Amino acid sequence: MHPGCRIEQVFLCRDPVDFRKSIGGLSVLVEQALGLDPFGSALYVFINRERNKIKVLYWHRNGFCLWLKRLEAEKFAWPRDADGATQGVTLQQFEWLLEGFDVWQKPPHKTLHFSSVS
Repeated sequence: MHPGCRIEQVFLCRDPVDFRKSIGGLSVLVEQALGLDPFGSALYVFINRERNKIKVLYWHRNGFCLWLKRLEAEKFAWPRDADGATQGVTLQQFEWLLEGFDVWQKPPHKTLHFSSVS
C-alpha cells in the first residue's frame, strides 16, 4: 500500500462494517472485536454491506493509513464459508481480490513438499 511499508499478513474482516467508521473506529474494531494488533505489520481489510467498497487500515511508522476502493459496477468476492471473524489471505490473493478474482472459488495449486527426488 505504501512504498517501503513491510506487510506480513492480510486479514479480511468477514462481516460488513459501517463505512462511516474511519481510522479511530476501525482501529478499535481491529483491537477489541477482532483481537488483533492494529500496530502490527498487517493489512486489515473491511467491506461494506453492498460489497462494492473496501477499506484497508494499516500502521506505517508513526501513524495509521486508511485506503479506500469503490467499484462502480461490480462487487468484491468475499469469504463465505470461513470460521471466525477474519479470513487470512496472502498479499497475492489480496491483489487478485482487488482485480476482481474470487480466490475461494478456484484456489491455487497445493504446495508440495518433498524430501528427495529419488
